[in-house]
Amino acid sequence: MRAALLSVGTELLFGQITNTNTVYLSQKLNALGIDVMYHYTVGDNPERLAEMIETSFKDCDIVLTTGGLGPTQDDMTKEIACQVMGDELVMHDDILDYIRKRMLAYKAVMTDNNIKQALLPSRCRVFFNDAGTAPGFALDRAKPDCPGERQWIACMPGPPKEMTRMFEKSVQPWLEKLAEGCLFYREIMTFGIGESDLETVLFPVIDGQTDPTVATYAKDGQTSVRVASKRATKQEAEQAVAEMIGRIEELIGQYIYSFDGESYAKVVAELLIKKGLTVSSAESCTGGMFAAALTDIPGVSECFDRGLVTYSNRAKIEELGVKPDTLEKYGAVSEETAMEMAEGVMRASGSDIGISVTGIAGPDGGTEEKPVGLAYIGFVYNGKAECRKINRTLKDRNRNRNNAMLSMFDMIYKNIY
Repeated sequence: MRAALLSVGTELLFGQITNTNTVYLSQKLNALGIDVMYHYTVGDNPERLAEMIETSFKDCDIVLTTGGLGPTQDDMTKEIACQVMGDELVMHDDILDYIRKRMLAYKAVMTDNNIKQALLPSRCRVFFNDAGTAPGFALDRAKPDCPGERQWIACMPGPPKEMTRMFEKSVQPWLEKLAEGCLFYREIMTFGIGESDLETVLFPVIDGQTDPTVATYAKDGQTSVRVASKRATKQEAEQAVAEMIGRIEELIGQYIYSFDGESYAKVVAELLIKKGLTVSSAESCTGGMFAAALTDIPGVSECFDRGLVTYSNRAKIEELGVKPDTLEKYGAVSEETAMEMAEGVMRASGSDIGISVTGIAGPDGGTEEKPVGLAYIGFVYNGKAECRKINRTLKDRNRNRNNAMLSMFDMIYKNIY
C-alpha cells in the first residue's frame, strides 16, 4: 500500500510552525508496512487542496491529511475531502453530543462554528478526538480508472497532541486492517566510523539486497544502519531482520552501541545504572553539553553526580585543582590538562568515574600546532587513567562540540561495557 501525507495550513508554508506530524506519521506508516511516497503541504485554499488530493491519488492508495478540521472559516479539509470523494456532509448527532460535553468540560460557550464540527461525510468512519473537539474521519471511493479497487482518505486534526492521540487510538488500528503485509525495522547506531567507510565495510550485505533492506544514514556525528523487512507477518519480518543484524554485527560490531536507535547518552546512562557506577564530568569546550545530554534521561540521578563547566583557566585551577604549571607549560588544550581535569572532578565528587573534555571548538582560535577541532578527553576509572585525542579539523563549531561530547560517551562505554 502506498501513501501520501498532506499537511494543510498556510501557517506551515509561512514557516510559523514546525511540521512534526509528517515525521511521526512517516515512521508509524512504515512500521505498518505502508510505503510513504510523498510529503505535501498546501495552504488554506480549496482549489489547491482538492488538486493536491487528486494528485496524491494518482500514485497512492491512501492519503492522510493533518490540519484544517477546526471550527473557523479557513478550516475546509473535510469539505474538500468530501467533495473529492463524492460524498456529502451530514450532521452526526453522536459527535454533536460529544462536542457539547467537551465544551461543557472546558466551561466554554457552544457556538455555531463548534456545531459545524459535527458535520461529517455521510458514509465516513469517524475518529473521535479525546484531546480536542475536531473529530477525524476516513472515507473511501472506487478508483476512477479501476472501479474494483478502493482509495481512502483519512483526515486528522493538525495540533500534534490531538493528531498523535487520534492516530494511536483510532487510525492505526484501522490502518492495520488495510495494510498488506507487515514491515519491521531496527536502527543500529554506530560511532567512530563515517558513512562512506561504513557502506564500504557493509557492501557484502548491501549489494544486491532485496529483503531485508539495509541503508546507512549519517546524522549528528554518528552513522546509523536501518535494517527493514516486509513479510506476511510481524514474526517473519522480525526473524529476517534479526538474521541480517547478526551478519552486520560480525562486520562492524566494534562500532555499534545500540540496536534500537537509542542515543549514546541513554545507552551509557542505562549501562552505568546497571553496573552501579557513578560519573561526574568537567567540561571546557562543550560548555555542559555532556551533562545536559545525560540529564535529559529520566532516572539519571542514580548514576550522575555533578557536571562542572570549567571554561577558563582560573576555573580549572580553582574548581578542579589543575596545576598552574601544567596550564603554562602545556596549555589548556592538552592531554596533561585533560587528565588533571578528570582526576580533579573525580576527587571532588567521589564518583567512580571522572571524565573531562578540553578543546578548540572554533571557528577561530586554532594554530598550526593546535588546529580548530582538536580536543582531548580525559578519563579516570578504577585506577585506570586514559586520554583520547580528537582532531577532526572541522571549522564548524557545533559539529566539533557535538563530536567531543559523543566521544566522552564513547570513552565511558568502551571502558565499562
